[in-house]
Amino acid sequence: MGVVRTIVFPALRLLVWALIAVALLYIAFVRGSGEDTEAAASPSAVVDPPAAAVVRGDVTNTVSLQGSIQADPATTVKATATGVVGKVRAEVGDDVEKGTPLFTVAVTTEPPPATDPLAPPAAPTTRTVTVSATVPGTLATLDVLPQQAVTVGDAVASVSPGTLTVSAPMTQAQQFRLLQPPSTARVTVPGGPGTFECTDLRTGTPATTPETPDPDAGYVDPYADPSSAMTGATVSCAVPAGVQVFAGLSATVDVTAGSATGVLLAPVTAVQGSVGTGTVWLVADDGAQVETQVSLGLTDGQNVEITQGLEEGQQILQFVPGTDTPAGQPGGGMYGMGY
Repeated sequence: MGVVRTIVFPALRLLVWALIAVALLYIAFVRGSGEDTEAAASPSAVVDPPAAAVVRGDVTNTVSLQGSIQADPATTVKATATGVVGKVRAEVGDDVEKGTPLFTVAVTTEPPPATDPLAPPAAPTTRTVTVSATVPGTLATLDVLPQQAVTVGDAVASVSPGTLTVSAPMTQAQQFRLLQPPSTARVTVPGGPGTFECTDLRTGTPATTPETPDPDAGYVDPYADPSSAMTGATVSCAVPAGVQVFAGLSATVDVTAGSATGVLLAPVTAVQGSVGTGTVWLVADDGAQVETQVSLGLTDGQNVEITQGLEEGQQILQFVPGTDTPAGQPGGGMYGMGY
């Protein structure tokens, strides 16, 4: 029994460890290298880029913008004569019309020099000039007092129109989609009176810019979609009288700039370009990808109308070559070219 315990068991233990070591070496160097050689010899899998069919359908170019309600600026009233304020005829808060008297100015005119040195000097003459409101509205400020001296061009009062405007900034892509905007838009104010139609729709650049500089104005995100950059342009429209909203409230502005039915459509991700003309990659029967020029119409942000260059049922690449595709697709990432 002592021999078995001191010689046999240790020998068996060494044999087991030796077998394990040999097995590990075989797996690491023989079998592994064979699998690597086989994998290297086999061709790598090729994933065909996804394609999409040109279909016929309807498209409505509705752009949804996030903006706010703003009070229309007051109009400044300037003094029309140089002299001394006489009678003040209005008070702040009064409703005024164009031409409503606000105050009078006593204008003194000195007489010309006498030609006869012996004649008594002529007395100066005084005439009264009335300064009136130049627009209708509510008198917001009146910065004069009786006996106060004023000069032509002095800002002496302001008249608020009492109207409101909905204003919303646009991105680069949205500005291209609203090259020919309609005259009205649909506005929704959260918690407000419900959706209403605003009129006198116009696009442009605000007359004033924020006085506080943007600390990130000089930074350009290299991964940002250029079409999502703000351009400084805005869409604005007038809030109709009788709609109960207030300055400072947020609002959603939906602008519908055209619609079409039964037209050829392609995904916007398949088109390089967005206004007038663009390029798609047509998939031929043999799988070849042919760069093809097309004419473009309306878009809803997902699909774009093809007015010329393609036929219904043709296959095109779903994504512009060289751009990322959405997550879940081969080569997934963020959207590439499009609207």
